[in-house]
Amino acid sequence: MPNKKEYLEFVTDWLAPLGEISERGMMGGHVLYCDGVVFALVANNVLYLKADDVTRPRFEALGLGPFRPFPDNPGTMQFHLPPAEFFEDSEVMEEWGWAAVEVGRRAQAKRKPKGPRGRKKK
Repeated sequence: MPNKKEYLEFVTDWLAPLGEISERGMMGGHVLYCDGVVFALVANNVLYLKADDVTRPRFEALGLGPFRPFPDNPGTMQFHLPPAEFFEDSEVMEEWGWAAVEVGRRAQAKRKPKGPRGRKKK
């Protein structure tokens, strides 16, 4: 089910204190960026925050499950549900939101920089 425009607007407005929030559609869902860094995903009108080995235990301790793109497949992605208070308390949103942005920054730093395109010179 595609995301509703109203839900995306609500989420991006709520996350605005973190920085410049933008979104891009991807396979029925939307990837969210904060200042150009991937930090969240919206699928089926549900928000998921980016997680890694540093932050995943915190999600798991609260029973916050990962995003499963295909219900019949056990595979998951590096995004988890936020805590219930996320949309009720701006301090909770900022704490968890910033953690997700930091995960995105760490992931971005691990990637190799893209070199110039074209043939290699001999």
